[in-house]
Order: sequence, then C-alpha cells, then structure tokens
Amino acid sequence: MKTVQSKSVCPVESAGGLDMPIRKWLQNPRKILQPYIKNNMSVLDFGCGTGYFTIEIARLLNGTGKVVTADLQQGMLDILKTKIKQNSLKYDIYLHKCEENSIGLNEKFDFILAFYMFHEVPNQEVTIKELKTLLNPNGKILIIEPKIHVSKNDFRGLEKFISNNGFKILGKPDILFSMSLLFSLK
Repeated sequence: MKTVQSKSVCPVESAGGLDMPIRKWLQNPRKILQPYIKNNMSVLDFGCGTGYFTIEIARLLNGTGKVVTADLQQGMLDILKTKIKQNSLKYDIYLHKCEENSIGLNEKFDFILAFYMFHEVPNQEVTIKELKTLLNPNGKILIIEPKIHVSKNDFRGLEKFISNNGFKILGKPDILFSMSLLFSLK
C-alpha cells in the first residue's frame, strides 16, 4: 500500500475553519454518526482536532458510555477542553495526546472514527494495525477522507490494505465531498 499523507497535520492556527457554522449543513455530525453510536458504547474520536464530532458523539451516547479523543496536537486538545467547559457538558469525554507514531492507548472501543485525518498519518499501515488492537470484537471503524486531498486510487489502496489485514468492509457511507470506509474485524 502506498502511504498517503499530506506534508503536515492541520495546524492549530487553522482550527477556526474546522468549526465554521456552514460545516454543519455540509457535514452534520449527528446525521453522519447516528447510525453507529448507541448507548453504553466506548468511542474513540481519533484525530479529533477541535472536537467537531466529539461533542455530538457524547450527545448521542446520552450520558452513557464514554468518548476518548486522541490528537497529536496539544493545542487542538486545549481548544476541545475549552469547548467542553463552555458547554457545561457532563459527559464522559477523555482527552488523550497521541505520539507521532502511535495512538498510545490500550483500551478497547466499540466504535472508532477517523474523520479527515488519516491522510496525515505518517505510517498508515502501522496505524491500521494499532487500530485493530483497539477494536472490540463486534466494533466498527469509520474512516472518512476528503476527496480534495486523497485520490481515488490511493483510497482504493487503503481499502485493499484494510481488507487484507483482518478486516471486513461493511460499507462506504455517502458523505459529501468525501470517500469513506466502514469496517469491522473479520
């Protein structure tokens, strides 16, 4: 598999663009995630950025389960921490700073979301294998990538790698401006 990545991660200085109000019309977190998030789940928002999806995941869990956010940049986690405090959220949201080459968690999750960040991962093969160790036996992973940054050919390569490494492709949800893969353990 050809590793697909941009030259760098989305900088904290550009974080304001991640929370623009128009985004909710184009990529509504509730609409995208509601089919997958159920009460009492443990969810990982991998590459959470400013928490655009994190807060909606917590709301969908409805006071049950927990959300773990993981991001490489402490600045993104700090923005999310402020959002949580400002919204007086009483949900179980845990912030975790990843290392450059490792997520660095050892718990199991029922659902893992990687939205518009996988192309920024330095070694996608290693990361897919690490995600496999973090997934509960009946869990699901949803990777969503922007068409503008990732070619169809590169995304097909990622899909092939996933299929050949112990996962079953469950679907390709239709998400505006995006390519996506929903998969589980075989």
